[in-house]
Amino acid sequence: MDFSRLRTIPIRERGGKVRVDQFATPYQKGSGMSGLLDSLPRLLAADSLRRLAEAIRSARAARKPVIWGLGGHVIKCGLAPVLIDLMHRGYATAFAMNGSAAIHDFEIAIAGQTSEDVEAVLPGGRFGTAEETGREMNRTLAEGAGEDAGFGELMGRRLQALADPRYAEMSLLAAAWRHGTPVTVHVAIGTDTPHTHPAADGAAIGRATHRDFRLFCALVAEMDQGGVYINLGSAVLLPEVFLKAVSVVRNLGHSLANFTTANLDFLQHYRPRVNVVERPHAQAGGAGIAITGHHELTLPLLAAILIEQDS
Repeated sequence: MDFSRLRTIPIRERGGKVRVDQFATPYQKGSGMSGLLDSLPRLLAADSLRRLAEAIRSARAARKPVIWGLGGHVIKCGLAPVLIDLMHRGYATAFAMNGSAAIHDFEIAIAGQTSEDVEAVLPGGRFGTAEETGREMNRTLAEGAGEDAGFGELMGRRLQALADPRYAEMSLLAAAWRHGTPVTVHVAIGTDTPHTHPAADGAAIGRATHRDFRLFCALVAEMDQGGVYINLGSAVLLPEVFLKAVSVVRNLGHSLANFTTANLDFLQHYRPRVNVVERPHAQAGGAGIAITGHHELTLPLLAAILIEQDS
């Protein structure tokens, strides 16, 4: 093929999606966190992080919900203090946990440690057999079966008496209960270690988590026109719960449009991508944001952006 007649165009006419004014700048010693944040490029994930921070700030200013959906990895990586601080600053108005997040938080509160070595204990059948965790979580649900209270509320209240004073301040469940911030816990029977304890009561577990699902739907309904939902580290359960809540809210006649969703995880799994980032915005406006990275890095960085730009 002869290229002599191939048509070319000037580069300025062609244009470009990347410009030098979007480039990163070298960090200057002593410029602090604000200098670091300003040095990030105005491109891709760095810009997505800024857009998410702006959506969270706008939601707080408009008194709209900022709901954080949490997988277990977020809690066991030591990030509860960051989330507690964001709650006190008004950047978290509710939390939704899967069962593992609640378990890790509960164990941190009562023992200052969590996350067993599964490979080491599974061969002998000892995985998930911690007595205090299974006994106390199941007792809490059973004793609260006659109350109009959900899983998260019951656990937070129970930890006010049960938590070790040395570790109580590290518990998101306990801190949220003291602050009056809703926490919903969403479990599937058989997914969590307390379900194997002799004291497990399926009816009590199901009642508490279903009550929390109805509360979660009420929280999602308030996201209309400016709220934010962030899925942080749940690959399956919470994305499914969120999508069902979106459908329930709209089915019951509530408007739910023009809100922001985000998925932050070290892998972009199928369900968070479609159920959190994409599907909720079909014909409804708003925006979905996906940021890939380890929670122990991305969450503190997002928190730092919010705190540095706080007014």
